[in-house]
Amino acid sequence: MNATAQSQLLLVARILFGVLFLVPGIRFAMTFGPTVAYFTRLGFPAPELMVWLAIIIEIVGGLVLITGWQTKWASWLLILYVVIATAMAHRFWEFDAAQQFNQLNHLLKNLAIIGGLLYVVIQGPGVLSVDGRSKTA
Repeated sequence: MNATAQSQLLLVARILFGVLFLVPGIRFAMTFGPTVAYFTRLGFPAPELMVWLAIIIEIVGGLVLITGWQTKWASWLLILYVVIATAMAHRFWEFDAAQQFNQLNHLLKNLAIIGGLLYVVIQGPGVLSVDGRSKTA
């Protein structure tokens, strides 16, 4: 694969990852009350504060991935965020039989997201990014 195609695919990958966080962050902000209730049911301490943190992490993290600015740091933060979210929300073994498979799928999806973010940490954002442009300037 040539360098141009690789750079373009890295951009597409960053945009897709960014949207994956940006959209839920916006939805959390638009449904703040129900999201606080959900976080309360999950057992988060200080659920209102945790929802604000989730909104900030998801929106800022998504935008940072899309623009390609500080992507390695943002990816590490998002990995931590996904680990915590997975541990709190997708303990499939605690659900009744009807929900176990769904929760297991969410856990596996989150593990794949973590794997993809590790690729971003290792590969970097590519040249079609704020970070990539600053290296070439």
